Amino acid sequence: MRRGTLLLVEDDADDLELSLLALRECDISNPIAVARDGVEALDYLFGTGAHDGRAPDDAPVLTLLDLKLPRVDGLEVLRRIRRDDRTRHAPVIMLTSSKQERDVIASYDLGANGYVQKPVDFSQFVSTVKAVGLFWLVVNEPPPGRA
Repeated sequence: MRRGTLLLVEDDADDLELSLLALRECDISNPIAVARDGVEALDYLFGTGAHDGRAPDDAPVLTLLDLKLPRVDGLEVLRRIRRDDRTRHAPVIMLTSSKQERDVIASYDLGANGYVQKPVDFSQFVSTVKAVGLFWLVVNEPPPGRA
């Protein structure tokens, strides 16, 4: 399993708990950082605000990013991730309830590595998060020089 922090960006308390539960159930032992809005996510990623001093060169091994976030939406967070050399190769999966084609297209246009619609059913939601976590943290080979 790839070492390093997983960043989970989710503003909905229920979806956050379900995601954390799913990750625990598939024995993902990576530390999980949680951001509840886009500003908090950007602060974590770039070592600013409440995360002042965190090394931005130490990008998360995976970011699960909700689309509809308060303060700064997920698309803008993704845009800033891809614009910065320190984070542009970091895997980002959009994990959202949006079924809108324009959201899917915009996410991929901005460099998302994947777009996963959150299932409404509890067991399907847990299975989906497990599958995403296992693929990106165990199976996928990251670019050279990245954890």
